[in-house]
Amino acid sequence: MNLQHLATKAAAVRLLVCDVDGVLTDGRLYFTEDGQEFKTFHTLDGLGFKLLQQTGVKIAIITGRKSKVVSQRMAALGVDIVYQGREDKLVVLKEILEQLELTPAQVAYLGDDLPDLPAIRYVGLGLAVANANPTVKHYAAGVTQQSGGLGAAREVCEFIMASQGTLDAQLAPYLCC
Repeated sequence: MNLQHLATKAAAVRLLVCDVDGVLTDGRLYFTEDGQEFKTFHTLDGLGFKLLQQTGVKIAIITGRKSKVVSQRMAALGVDIVYQGREDKLVVLKEILEQLELTPAQVAYLGDDLPDLPAIRYVGLGLAVANANPTVKHYAAGVTQQSGGLGAAREVCEFIMASQGTLDAQLAPYLCC
């Protein structure tokens, strides 16, 4: 992600908000014959969430679909701000900001499609994944190099940490030997 010009905005981020389908997954919907839905998440994104949270940055999920799998995955990652079945993402985002006493400038939002666009345009660091809708990419402040579901969220987490000077400390335990 070429976001050097956005490093100042990333340094102010205290909350990363992500969509799920198309951002934390590849956007395809999988159903079994009996109607059960399943999703594929990338472990790179999961570790990125954990590392970013260790620096004090909170993570929130706002998704238009409802899925037990999303609840389970976010619980496993320690993400406790999860809104599902909400197409009105900007309304939910404003509720979250009020609850956390944050300003839009303290928020990064990562999305991929038109329902994410109002939130992307509202926050200080509005981002799109590489395989996002062209209109969303046009209005986003930056676009990841990775596609949704393939490490795009990790890329954003690492960019935020690098901009805040916390990335090296998070990588240190893995470089110790």
